[in-house]
Amino acid sequence: MDQQLDVFVTVAEKKNFSRAAEKLHMTQPAVSQYIKQLEREMNAKLLERTNKMVRLTKAGEAVYHHAREILSLYKRMQTLVDDMMQTASGPLAIGASYTFGEYILPHLIARLRGKYPLIRPTIFIGNTRLVAEKVGGRQLDIGIVEGDVHHSRIYTEPLANDYMVIVVHTGHRLAGRESVSFSDMADETWIVREEGSGTREMTERMFKDHDFRPGSVMEFGSTQVIKESVEAGLGISFLSKWAIRKELALGTLKTLPIECFPFVRQFSLITQDTPFQTKASEVFWDLLHEKITDG
Repeated sequence: MDQQLDVFVTVAEKKNFSRAAEKLHMTQPAVSQYIKQLEREMNAKLLERTNKMVRLTKAGEAVYHHAREILSLYKRMQTLVDDMMQTASGPLAIGASYTFGEYILPHLIARLRGKYPLIRPTIFIGNTRLVAEKVGGRQLDIGIVEGDVHHSRIYTEPLANDYMVIVVHTGHRLAGRESVSFSDMADETWIVREEGSGTREMTERMFKDHDFRPGSVMEFGSTQVIKESVEAGLGISFLSKWAIRKELALGTLKTLPIECFPFVRQFSLITQDTPFQTKASEVFWDLLHEKITDG
């Protein structure tokens, strides 16, 4: 069955029997035979054929969705068995939300590559919602996110605290104050992340907790762009201290002294809802905890 599914998925993605045959190193008649066998077993027509291409039927779309997951599980099973016989090696798909992925993960990957050169990491950086979806869909082995995660097919573990502060450029009118209130910031332009971002979720929560409505809002999809915008004097923002360590050291950004700040949120480690992890995942997990402990 796994061979039939592999052939079917390849044909569906290539949208052409001959190109699928070429990728699979098979003859076109052999590819056609596998598809016919699968359609007989499913008792449904899975592909609509034309002279130039093929497309999925409604039943085919359902089979394609589950076939990809089945093949992913089969590959993971093989990797787990292989791991029991040898040292940590092989692919490791890691996802991270922007704050962790851009400012912490690169140092962690360098340490991983130095200690375990046979592990082949691939990295996906996206907002918390996207990373959680990909881990739940078994496209990623492990993820590190901020904010709340709601997904029925992942395991979540608290990882570390993240401290968030309100930042301005050093020439800002509030930068030299000994104390700042939210009323002082009522007329400021707030530069925020996009919907689905853990940082955006925390920003909205912070506004709600302090019963504050910003006068003006600008939205960007990258923390780096937000930092550049704050430095340029376009507005103020609410960011992780991890993300602004260099700017604070260089003196290009300044945090505002506000009562009850910094605002604390949590980084979370998310994995697929399975009791089995590859050795590559396990060693990455260990290095991750070491990095967070070391700072």
